[in-house]
This record gives sequence, structure tokens and C-alpha cells, in this order.
Amino acid sequence: MLLVCVNNVWVKVQPTGQSFYRFCYTEEGFSQNLNRMRMLKRASALLLRRGITTYQSRLCRNDSLFRVHSSVSEALAENKPVIALESTIITHGMPYPHNLSTAKEVEDIVRSEGATPATVGVIDGVVHVGLSSEELDHLARCKSSMKVSRRDLPYVVSKGLSGGTTVSATMIAAHRAGIPVFVTGGIGGVHRDGENSLDISADLTELGRTPIAVVSAGVKSILDIGRTLEYLETQGVCVATYGASKNFPAFFSPQSGFTSPFHVFNPEEAAKLIASTLSLGLQSGVLLAVPIPEKHAAAGKLIEEAVQAAVTEASVKGITGRDVTPFILQKVNELTEGKSLQANIALIHNNAKVGSQIACALSRQMSERKCRGNTNRHGKHSDSDIVVIGGINVDFIAKGKAETLIFGQTNPGSVCQSFGGVGRNIAGVFLSDYVHAHVFIRTVKPIVPLIFLPDSLSRLGRSPLFISATGADSHSEAVLHYCKHMNTSGVARLEEQSTATYCAVITASGELSLGLGDMDIHQQITAQYVSQFEKQLSSATLVCLDGNIPVSTIDYVCSIAKKHNINVWYEPTDSDKACKPFLSDAWKSLSYSSPNLAELRTMNKTLGLPTPEVLPSSVEEVLSVAVALSRPLLEHIHCLVVTLGESGVLVCGEHEAGSVNLQPRKQKKKRKLCAVHYPALTVTSDETMNVSGAGDSLAGALMAGILQQRDTDSCVRMGLLAARLSLASPHPIAPTLTFDSVDPNKVKTQEWPKPSFMWID
Repeated sequence: MLLVCVNNVWVKVQPTGQSFYRFCYTEEGFSQNLNRMRMLKRASALLLRRGITTYQSRLCRNDSLFRVHSSVSEALAENKPVIALESTIITHGMPYPHNLSTAKEVEDIVRSEGATPATVGVIDGVVHVGLSSEELDHLARCKSSMKVSRRDLPYVVSKGLSGGTTVSATMIAAHRAGIPVFVTGGIGGVHRDGENSLDISADLTELGRTPIAVVSAGVKSILDIGRTLEYLETQGVCVATYGASKNFPAFFSPQSGFTSPFHVFNPEEAAKLIASTLSLGLQSGVLLAVPIPEKHAAAGKLIEEAVQAAVTEASVKGITGRDVTPFILQKVNELTEGKSLQANIALIHNNAKVGSQIACALSRQMSERKCRGNTNRHGKHSDSDIVVIGGINVDFIAKGKAETLIFGQTNPGSVCQSFGGVGRNIAGVFLSDYVHAHVFIRTVKPIVPLIFLPDSLSRLGRSPLFISATGADSHSEAVLHYCKHMNTSGVARLEEQSTATYCAVITASGELSLGLGDMDIHQQITAQYVSQFEKQLSSATLVCLDGNIPVSTIDYVCSIAKKHNINVWYEPTDSDKACKPFLSDAWKSLSYSSPNLAELRTMNKTLGLPTPEVLPSSVEEVLSVAVALSRPLLEHIHCLVVTLGESGVLVCGEHEAGSVNLQPRKQKKKRKLCAVHYPALTVTSDETMNVSGAGDSLAGALMAGILQQRDTDSCVRMGLLAARLSLASPHPIAPTLTFDSVDPNKVKTQEWPKPSFMWID
């Protein structure tokens, strides 16, 4: 947290999970427009002077560090139940071979109950969600594995190490993959004498900030259970015992002497509790405490005596921190002659069974909700033939009157509020890669997420279903009112969430000086939410995705596209997010994508293909590299629209009649490939009024041309004309945008530069 003094008012600047900055005003009464924007400008200037990086970090959201097993991604894509499983029980909880056999038995139990197991572990610096038999065996045998909690993840990943994930790290990975239910043995807690040592497990704080349901046998009896429950209450974690009693279990014993605030009787009640938590958007987890089966609880008294003896020995030997639990478990196993290990295995088996039943109930409830939604909620909008899934923003655009802005003082200029997002604007990215406004139309990349796309399509006579998420706040009301001509029945309004906001400070010529954004809510556009619209997705003519949405959502939509032969357009939004579909085979279900050269390189790099370290600058070299990088992707993707900055647009795909065939393909077949290069249109800085919607205007008009079955030249020129209208309008999407206004045959313009054709070997 950083405090910045602006106009004698202190402003708190808080980093968010996406390396953006959220501004939180400590006094009320500021104007929602001009005054707020001026403060943002001055705070931005102070941030720059203090050397704080406000652009999105390339390393911050590198999805290539996470690998989701194909069985897991397929189950999630089909809205089938998945259970996340931790791996410290494999690496640190039991000796070999009991650890391996127990891990496989637990996975078998999950499968027998109708769910898919997703054991989480770190192997050679990559977080795996779902492990193969070979990977399980590797972790079980590895003697150098680390115990990986939230704190340890960055180090283990950066060093390329392997390890077992604790409850906290497993929750992070499961949430990242879109898995709502996680089964473990017991969670960590407040250690005895924790009020003095402050030894508190990261499991508890993770439960307070990650919306995952954790099914466990309560808290290990070696901990201070009373203080643990108090701490969970402070963290806002919903705790419920599974069964008829509220007695909170203590791992080896069904009773700890403490009670849970709630209890649920069966899987259906537990699933409803989880669904309610997720729907409320509270961003905190649920702890479901499952007592050990009665037949194994009989040994609880003997085990508890051994636990106390082991705790005493650990204290005498000075064993502390993360080494305590493994030591005590091993010592207790020795003292009880293996009975504690048997009980440990039994409770884990039971948790896996109960957790799987809960996950299956949750999946059924979500499917029923989806069916009701398809039948009742969407009504007249159910026949949309285009579906757009992406971000929605409120934008503040400040344009200085001078070419150079002076930081640390007020600069003359104009400030306006508009509405964006790559649902409303195919991107969610900063303008750091774009220079002047006349270059911007050439790069054809937007500055904020996807809402401009359905706007432009709506103004061009289409009625796309727009799926996104906003907060339940004044910004949401404003943007939905502005978009009332669009089909926004798929936009979720979430309590306790903030509508995404974006602020751009640009010079007179359109060069970006600073961009700030709060985009966290885009992670709420989950596969689970989008699955409510499966009927619309499966019957759509075209589905458009942006790179702001989670990987699991992209995987889900691509699986639907593969199943129903649907055309999907992927707008990567920036070079960091371009990799998302390429982390699995999801990219093979894409039909179209519109990357720039840097994003195209990221796509190739994610697939392990050779890429240039430095991108070229001359037109000839740019075209050569663009063609080379497009070639391997065209094995599966129908067409690539590569935006090349000052070099224009390169359209790559199947050859037809001396050009590229942009029309959706009906089946995959061997084809001859080619590329057509379209030089850029020029828009001067004097003509430029707004730079936040040109990219989506181009994409929307190009898509509309494709759906009208126009020839390739007409489609691309429609896009370029729409982008020019956007730049010359104070609104991101020009109100004058119609088919006639972008019809190349009706619009008088400069003589079109002649496109150049080339074959792709």
C-alpha cells in the first residue's frame, strides 16, 4: 500500500492481483468525473517519479507456469465434477510406498464416485493440476521435494524445483484451474502457544481469500483448535461440520471439544452451501469438516495419547515450524504401531468419498441451474447467433493539449468518461506498445477489454449475446444503461465486486503517458458461469473470446466449439495473455485469431516452437517473420489476422481465388496456404478524438463482413473504415457506425493501397 498526497488529500494506491493499481479515496465527495480524473493524473505522475512500475508485469500472470492435465480440463469443460487433491501427503505425510498407494487409492475412490481427480504438485518448476501415474511415482520417490505453500511457490517455480503442495498452494492452483472442491486430510491452524509465537498456518489466510470448498477431517489435534476456529471466523470463512452434529472434528477424533457454527446433513446441502458462496462472490472459502468414520475413531484415544507424547518430544528437541507435523505424524505412527497411519489413510479415503459426492451434487445443481437459465432467464435473447465473452470497463481518457506532459503539475487538456472492455473492446491492455494515434489504426489493437465488439456488431445489424461480469455499483448501472441497445442478458452483476475501471493519460498526438486499471473482476467470468449459456454457445455461428478471461473458461468454450463445430475468434489482448489457449490443445479448436507480432511470437513460444528473440522493424522482415510464425498455427486455425503496426495488416489462411478465404470452413482438410498484406490507412493526430475503440471497431466490422459472406478485400476495408470512424469520434464506437458508413463501395475515401499477395510454403 502506498500513500500519495494529491491536492492535499491522501490517496491510497493498492497493487491488485493483476499488477494494476486500485485507487481508494480516503475522503468522500469527489466528482465522479473531472476531479477524480485530475487526481488520477497527478497520482500517476507521482508514481512515475517514484519509479513504481504501473504497467502489467510480463511475469505476473504467466499461465505457462501452470499445466492442467487433459483429463481435468476436459471434465471442467464439460461441467463434470472434479476434485482437487494436495500432494504434501505424498511428499511429506507418509513413507514410501504407503504414500504412493494411498494417493492412487484416493484417486480411484474419486473416480468410483463419478468425479475426476486432480492431484496438484510442482514438478521442475511447473505447477501441475492433475498428475499422470509417472508423475505421481516421481513425487512419491523424490527425496528432495519441497513442501510448497503460498510463500514458497515463487521460489520453487523460479528455481525449477519439485515439491508437494500444501492446502494453501493447492487452493491457489485449483482456483486457477476453475475447480471448486478440494479434498485433504486435515488443514493447518494456529499452533499451540501461537498467541506468542504467531505460528499460524497459511492455510487459514488462504481460506479467507480464495473461494474454494475444502473438505477435511477438521484440524490436526496437535494444534490449538479453539484459536484456529476463532481465526477462521476473523478471516470470514464459513465453517460447517458434515453430518448430524455440529461437533468439530480433530483429525483422528470425531470430537475436539469445540463446535462448528453450522452443519450440513448431506452432499446436496453441502453443494448448496458451496454454490451460495460462489454466487455471492465473497472471495473466501468454505471449510467442510468431516468426522473420521466411527470404526476407526475407536483408536482415537490411543492415538491422542501418542500425539501428546510426540508433541512433548518435538518441543524438547526444538523442532518448530513446518517440520513439526511430519515429525509428530511419524512419531505417532511408531508409538501406535501403525494404527495412526491406518486411521490417517481411512479418514483420507472417507474425505475423498464425501468430497466427491459433494462435487457431483454441485455439478448436478449447476447443470439444473443452467437448464433453468436457458429456459427462463434469457427468453427472447436465446437465438443470438454470435456470442462474445470478455471484459467490460468504465474508461477515463485524459488527453493533454501539449505533446509533452509535465509530471508533478496540472497539465491543460480534456477529460472524458467512456465505456470499454474487449467484450466492449477486444483487449484489456495498456497502450504501452502503441505510439501515435495514426500508428494506432495501423496496429489495430485496442486499449481496454471486449464490450466495444458487441457494440460495433449491434450497430452493424447483429445482436450478439454478451457474457461478462460487473460489480453491483454505480459504474455498472452507467455502463449497462449506455449499452441498453445491446443484448447484455449474459452480464453478471456481482455483490462485493468492483466494475473494472481503466484510466489512460495521453499526449496531444495520442501517445500514452500512463495507463492504470483495476481488472480483477474479469477472473469472475468463470467456466462455471459461462456454462449456463451452453445452449447459445453450441448453436452460435461465431463465438468471440478475449484473453482477459480465465484459462479454464477458454478451455471450456473451445471444448464446446470442438463438440459442435463452432467457429471461435480469439483476441489475445496482449503478449502475456496470448498463451492461454496454447497451454493445452484448446487452440486447435480456434478458427480465427487477431494477434499482433509479439502475441504471435508468444503463441509459438508456448507451443515450444522456435521464435526470434528480437522482432524486426523493416516491412520486408516483419512480413517474413509474421508469415513464418503464422505457418505452424494454420495447421489448425482457419485464419490469422496479424496486426503489424505501421506495416498494416497481414491476413493468413487458405488460398481461394487469389486471396485468403475468410469464410468459415465446414470441415478441416489439407489446403494451400497464402497471405495477403494490406497497407495501413493514416489518421492524423488532429483527426484523432478517441483511441479506445478502434481495434474492436475493426474486428467487429471485419466479423460482420465475414458473416455477410463478403469477399476478403471488402471485409478488411470495412474494418479499416470502422476503425477510422472510431478514432474520429469522441465515443469508442462511433454512433454513426452503420453498414453504409463502412461499405467500401459507398464511402468516398483515399485510393486504397494495393494489397500484396504471397504464398505460404
